[in-house]
Amino acid sequence: MGNMIAVASDSFCNNGAVCGRCYVVKCTGAAYPGGDYPCTGGSVTVKIVDYCPSSGGCTGTIDLSKEAFTMIANLDAGEVKVTYNPTGCP
Repeated sequence: MGNMIAVASDSFCNNGAVCGRCYVVKCTGAAYPGGDYPCTGGSVTVKIVDYCPSSGGCTGTIDLSKEAFTMIANLDAGEVKVTYNPTGCP
C-alpha cells in the first residue's frame, strides 16, 4: 500500500476498531460553500494506520496522507467532503 494510508478521528475510530482496515475513499465536493470543485474524479484505497484525536488536530472523519489525498482531490483544497466504503486490503 506504500503511502496510501490514513488516520481516523474520534468520529470514525470506533475505539480503534478501524485500525488496520482498508477503505475506498472518494471526494464528493468542496468542504466549504463557495469553493471550487476540488475533486479529481478518482478514488483511492487507504489503510487506517492510527488514531488521531480531535485535540491532535483531526477534526474530520479521516485524514489522508498527502499521496492519497492527491489521488482524489487538488492538494490546495486542503479539506474535502468524501465517501468511504470498507474494502479488503491489498
